[in-house]
Amino acid sequence: MTDNSNKPATSFWVIGVIALIWNLMGVLAYLGQAFMTDEMKAALPKEQQPLYENVPVWATAAFALAVWGGLFACILLLMRKKLAKKLFLVSLIGIVVQMVHNFFISEAMDVYGPGGMIMPLMVVILGFFLFWYSKKCVDDGILS
Repeated sequence: MTDNSNKPATSFWVIGVIALIWNLMGVLAYLGQAFMTDEMKAALPKEQQPLYENVPVWATAAFALAVWGGLFACILLLMRKKLAKKLFLVSLIGIVVQMVHNFFISEAMDVYGPGGMIMPLMVVILGFFLFWYSKKCVDDGILS
């Protein structure tokens, strides 16, 4: 087993830990949505209920790929493994597919208004950033 001699900067560890926490929050959001009971849906405001009742399987699968791929990518990033880049790409694809549903198919924009799109836009931006960052780390020899 070879040891990578390119020591990462402190910013690498800060970015990695923040990304891990971010993706753990995504996993919790996914689990909350995936295991939402009928009683929990009924407790939502009436206009939000259809957003949770009518989610197609492909959008839920994309959500799962996005969060689980991102979580495992963060763990691999912190372990300094190149496979992190591929998993960040899988996560990014999941994010894009999920957001196609959120922005263009569901009525989320009508229900939440433009302010409700801030978090989904942050998810997209951070997904692109983490993929780019992992690619940069591979190119710089930080990940092996």
